[in-house]
Amino acid sequence: MEIINFIDNINSFITGPYILIPLLLGVGVFLTIGLKFITFRRLPHAMITMWKGRRHDPEHKGEISPFRALMTSLAATVGTGNIVGVATAIMWGGPGAIFWMWVTAFFGMATKFCEATLAVKYREVTPNGSFVGGPMYYIKNGLGANWKWLATLFAVFGMVASFGIGNMVQTNSIVANVVSFSGGLLNAPIVATILLMLGGAVMIVGIKRIGSVAGVLVPIMAVFYVICGSVVLIIHIDKIPDAFSLILTSAFNGHAAVGGFAGSTLAMAIRYGVARGLFSNEAGLGSAPIAHAAAIVKNPVKQGLLGMIDPFLDTIVVCSISAFIILVSGEWLNGSYDNAATLTTLAFNSITQGSFGSWLVTISLTLFAFSTILGWCVYGERCAIYLFGYKAAPAFRVIFTLVVPVGALLELKVVWALSDLFNALMAMPNLIALLLLSPVVFKMAKEYFKNPNE
Repeated sequence: MEIINFIDNINSFITGPYILIPLLLGVGVFLTIGLKFITFRRLPHAMITMWKGRRHDPEHKGEISPFRALMTSLAATVGTGNIVGVATAIMWGGPGAIFWMWVTAFFGMATKFCEATLAVKYREVTPNGSFVGGPMYYIKNGLGANWKWLATLFAVFGMVASFGIGNMVQTNSIVANVVSFSGGLLNAPIVATILLMLGGAVMIVGIKRIGSVAGVLVPIMAVFYVICGSVVLIIHIDKIPDAFSLILTSAFNGHAAVGGFAGSTLAMAIRYGVARGLFSNEAGLGSAPIAHAAAIVKNPVKQGLLGMIDPFLDTIVVCSISAFIILVSGEWLNGSYDNAATLTTLAFNSITQGSFGSWLVTISLTLFAFSTILGWCVYGERCAIYLFGYKAAPAFRVIFTLVVPVGALLELKVVWALSDLFNALMAMPNLIALLLLSPVVFKMAKEYFKNPNE
């Protein structure tokens, strides 16, 4: 218990309102201004580029199509945070926290644009033909040999985080939800075995198989959740304006205690909204560009456009569905929930007057968490390649797969604490690199948009 408290104290200091949150948000604001707000002005162009990215020119270099690179990134991004993270933000920051989640997503789009652009520009090709990139490579190749220590730090943090937040934490969440939902028909060992077989069949083969599966799984699971949530909200469309007004009012005034809700201040709304938003869409953490680096694309800016779509889809679309369901249901006021996942389930059950919420949340959490495992397998593997060479990739994938049942069967209090810490530590080297390399991205974007149809 003392170890966990010690780790939590360090984590709270790093991820609190004085270091990581203002740094992540500040970098996003700086990059948005430096890019002259193209993340707002060019969003339709980015959507068209994403659609065209389903196919690629065989003469261009890379491993997977631009669209599958985005889906691999979204596989890790669209996770339990879209359900649990949103509920947590409302539980502690009030409805106003959702507004600040939106704010971080809009500025995070510029961060993801820069990350994906730099990842393609400074990527490398291993002797076996793999395209590897991400913060460790644009730090080394973009900033020079004097900064290799920073690249190594990122790779170490990223590889460690992949086993925690990207593997054991996710499998533990899947097992807990599936066993509870099945009412005892399935136990932890059975679910762990199924996850081991499914995960192994995909991950051991490598990024091409992961990209193929993500290209199918991510759109299906996201569309499934969005459609189900949208249908429910359309039925109760008369309550949405009040929920939207509540979000805006609470965003600047906090929210007084009412019903089972303990109340929140303006500072709490900002803190939990920004924190949950940033850790939901992962803008600035440096994980997503590792996936984008494998894209078959000629101009790095084109992949940057796909990268900036990531926070929009994750937070503005998927997270908003969860938020409005919770607020429209009124369950956040009742105080009858003991955790964030329960709050989301109760909200869906209440608004549909049945057990639909239990089905939807269990299926969505399972798919979201499983896709996160696939995405983080790529991230961890690329970090391992940077540290130990390309021959380490097969061994890493085997070890990563074998860790799946460990997370499913053990208590993970220490793992949870360490996962949050190393996840946050990843951001520091990446944000430094983004600031130092921002002039490169600004110049590339300016040149590309002189003739964006090339």
